[in-house]
Amino acid sequence: MRNPDFKAELRAYLLGFGLALALTVVPFAVVVFGPGTQGLAIILITLCALAQLVVQLRYFLHLDLSEQKREDLHLVLFTVLLLGIMSIGTIWILGNLAIRM
Repeated sequence: MRNPDFKAELRAYLLGFGLALALTVVPFAVVVFGPGTQGLAIILITLCALAQLVVQLRYFLHLDLSEQKREDLHLVLFTVLLLGIMSIGTIWILGNLAIRM
């Protein structure tokens, strides 16, 4: 038996897939065909990457700002914070070691 919200869920997944595909093809086209300046390409790729992150979190991980999903969002943000601290700390330590060598 199908879930009554099957069509709505399928529509959301297809919309997410379409957005993710578009946000992947646009930076690829920018790199292949070139927009003119390197600065414009970097800005466009960065904006598409941030939009891709939002699309992935919303449509595939089902994270939004509703009360019900707030704990999941906090877990994801805390994980990102820990990974950022570890990455920046590692780069800092390795940079300091490189300077001292």
